[in-house]
Amino acid sequence: MRFFCKLNLQQGDADVKKANVLLCSVAAALMMTGCATVPDLTQTETELISEYAVGVLLKYDKGHGRKLVDTTGYETEEETEEPESELPEEEIPEEEIPEEPEFDEAAEVVDVSQDEEESQPTISSVEEYYGIPNIMISYTGWEMVDSYPPQSEDETPFFSMDASNGMQLLVLKFNAQNLTAEDQALNMMSYRATFRVSVNGEASKGALATMLVNDMQTYDSVIPAGSSVDMVSIVEVPQGTNPNTIDFILRGGEQDGTLHLQ
Repeated sequence: MRFFCKLNLQQGDADVKKANVLLCSVAAALMMTGCATVPDLTQTETELISEYAVGVLLKYDKGHGRKLVDTTGYETEEETEEPESELPEEEIPEEEIPEEPEFDEAAEVVDVSQDEEESQPTISSVEEYYGIPNIMISYTGWEMVDSYPPQSEDETPFFSMDASNGMQLLVLKFNAQNLTAEDQALNMMSYRATFRVSVNGEASKGALATMLVNDMQTYDSVIPAGSSVDMVSIVEVPQGTNPNTIDFILRGGEQDGTLHLQ
């Protein structure tokens, strides 16, 4: 009976050669056991001897790695790989903040609004400014009150208004007279009428918007022939104000106009 031992070995590997000699010795011993009688081996025993022989060869074969895939080369490359150089961040130029102009405390503060009001043309009447035909509107005086309209004990007005804390209501009174023998409609809203009031040369304030039926800014009614109606325009002023001069500024036309009431 012939027994062949065939190994794939690298030339010059002493350890593998030793393993080869050992395996062949084992095989020869098995063949010579029992006076040159080859023992009868079962299939299981044969597989065990083969597995043992392969294990011995692999143990002494330095060229055979213990891993299914030898990753030593890859690990070395990963370790030696230089980190990617970070791109330098673009330098964002700082926005130039304009220098604030120095404030001269000694400089005189000029009220521009007052100059604008003084430059407005002077008018002689409300109807002239708005071009209202057949009606004459006259200023009749003023009244300083805390609330308007005045209330009696047995009367509850449809609308009333109270002055703010530390303020009073300056009620400017006007009279609109129908100059014809026919009824005349007067709708101030159609003229886009708005008013401002300057008291004692102070900066002007807008006339208050109210729900009064006789508010001149929103008046819309018919004046009977040969009759007249009373209208008002109200503005808030500091409490205790004594109006020496009153400038009534009209708006809604092509250019603002100033009516000097007193």
